[in-house]
Amino acid sequence: MNIREKVFGQNGLAESPLVSVKNPKGARADELLSIPVVREIGRSADSRLEDRFPLIAEMTRVSRGGEAHAVQLVNVCGGGAMIAAPFEPLLWERLQLHLGDHGTIDCSVIWIRNGRIGVEFARETRLDCDEDAEGALLREVIVRHFPEARFEAPKHVDEPDSDEHRGNARHPFTWSSVLHCEYGSMPARLRNISSHGAMIETSVELAVGAEPYLDLGEAGSVFGKIVWSAGDHSGLRFEKPFDLAQLAHARPQLTNGGDNIVQFGSRKR
Repeated sequence: MNIREKVFGQNGLAESPLVSVKNPKGARADELLSIPVVREIGRSADSRLEDRFPLIAEMTRVSRGGEAHAVQLVNVCGGGAMIAAPFEPLLWERLQLHLGDHGTIDCSVIWIRNGRIGVEFARETRLDCDEDAEGALLREVIVRHFPEARFEAPKHVDEPDSDEHRGNARHPFTWSSVLHCEYGSMPARLRNISSHGAMIETSVELAVGAEPYLDLGEAGSVFGKIVWSAGDHSGLRFEKPFDLAQLAHARPQLTNGGDNIVQFGSRKR
């Protein structure tokens, strides 16, 4: 008899020669709901969404100052990732992490220790399209959904090589969706999106090869295929091209938490 069967078998620990068993006090071993849990305040968030998924020895790329570097992806979670890189960046330096097809995400360096680097993902949804299409989409979003908000250009700050470490134009919007697949439906955050695919963040790791249905609400819907998966982030290749202009019909969230004054940033491509 193995140890698992000895502990969890029909007679449980009562017959174990190794462990003495006390009489239960109000909680029945086979009924989890019989155990009272007292909380002073209600749960405000699902902490499981911040689980870190180990990805030891998984290799990927990072763009830094126009150069690509091979790095090791140690782990990834909803807010960022840990990488092992052959270079040492500056704190708060902007990088682009490439996790796979449709999987480029802007991030900032938040710590450096013993050859490993912690990066924080940008909050806004990256729009992979040309500047004219992006500008038209953002103007339409403002007119439709944020007519009372005031949008300002950022103040210029002198930073060494600041342009070299910048990626695409920034904006303050994050789009969400609902992903329908064979094992259920779940919220999915759009980390980036193009006409051919998207990088999505979900609460569970998705199976490569799955063919889910991405519901973007008023912006429409699209079928796709999971082409890579790294923890709670996945690359979704669309079955048919998606018109990014449709995103203007779906109200995004403001990454600054809903302030009346919102700043746009600009970074060269």
